[in-house]
Amino acid sequence: MRKLIAASAIALATGMSGGAFAEPVKVGLITTLSGGGAGLGIDARDGFLLALKNAGDAAAEIEVVTEDDGQKPELAVQIADKMVQSDQVDILTGIIWSNLAMAVVPGAVAQGKFYISVNAGPSALAGAQCHENYFNVAYQNDNFHEAMGQYANETYKKTFIMAPNYPAGTDSLTGFKRYYKNELAGEVYTQVGQTDYAAEIAQIRASGADSVFIFLPGGMGIAFVKQYAQSGVDIPLIGPGFSFSQDVLPAIGDAALGVRNSASWAKDLDNEASKKFVETFQAEYGRLPSIYAAQAYDTGSLIVAAAAKASVKDADAFRAALKEADFDSVRGKFSFNTNNHPIQDIYVREVVKEGDVLTNKIIGTAFTDHKDAYAEQCALN
Repeated sequence: MRKLIAASAIALATGMSGGAFAEPVKVGLITTLSGGGAGLGIDARDGFLLALKNAGDAAAEIEVVTEDDGQKPELAVQIADKMVQSDQVDILTGIIWSNLAMAVVPGAVAQGKFYISVNAGPSALAGAQCHENYFNVAYQNDNFHEAMGQYANETYKKTFIMAPNYPAGTDSLTGFKRYYKNELAGEVYTQVGQTDYAAEIAQIRASGADSVFIFLPGGMGIAFVKQYAQSGVDIPLIGPGFSFSQDVLPAIGDAALGVRNSASWAKDLDNEASKKFVETFQAEYGRLPSIYAAQAYDTGSLIVAAAAKASVKDADAFRAALKEADFDSVRGKFSFNTNNHPIQDIYVREVVKEGDVLTNKIIGTAFTDHKDAYAEQCALN
């Protein structure tokens, strides 16, 4: 799948009449638009494009080339190479999955391109393999899981933990255990893309756990939570916001009600940027936005703000403009740490029903001005 969104098309759609940049900016957006993870990529793409539309004239000279990575690392690398060499993009973004990010990001930044992440935040890229041209607007992978580790540590005594066996999954359980100091009832890594969890549910049932922490994004989470509810096991579920995000809640259904989860954003966050984002996203796409859409919206807003201050062709100046993070984040306050990863608040949310719609509401703050654990390993310090 390939889609070219030219500056003229964006201008037509938004009523723009001229740009504010020193020169045009070309963005290569690589994301997952097919398969079990498509909902995540679609939300990220839609959030990013909405940020450009809402920016009005300020984004008139941004051109976006969008392609589907199919959740395949080798395809993502091929697309990135073509975007850099043939399409001559200035910035790459859009990747959801950490194994794809690890395949694409080092090569992209080595060629002098900027990579600005809407989601994937593997620990290696926050620490030893950090790079001055790699910025993550979302989080470092451990962060939401750290928040739930702290929540579980205060709430439960014997938690069973489970995640898929890929970089974000290992970061997930590492982050959870960094703050959870009570007994583990079990620790299991599942297959990426797994759809049958009968064996794992039987293991949970027999474990003596008083809680279950899962990181299963996209279709994996939908399958697990539905099967878990059908199994009759009544041990409380908790997880990061990815497992109970707006994109999967309609498919999970009422089985998700009451589940506590963590994220840097929810639609009830009280600031003007967030309110505008939620309102315009619903108007544009006919659905509520997810955390993936929120992070991508902030990424688009950051790029617009930085490009208004400095030419992307002047790498030092553009890098400095990105680092300032001078944009209205849907999260409210937002800044970058020394390793170009966010310093941000992380909330505990609960799945609720508003009318017939399942969504999340904030019930507390897990961390204030939270930084990731890998910044000290980054040579950018």
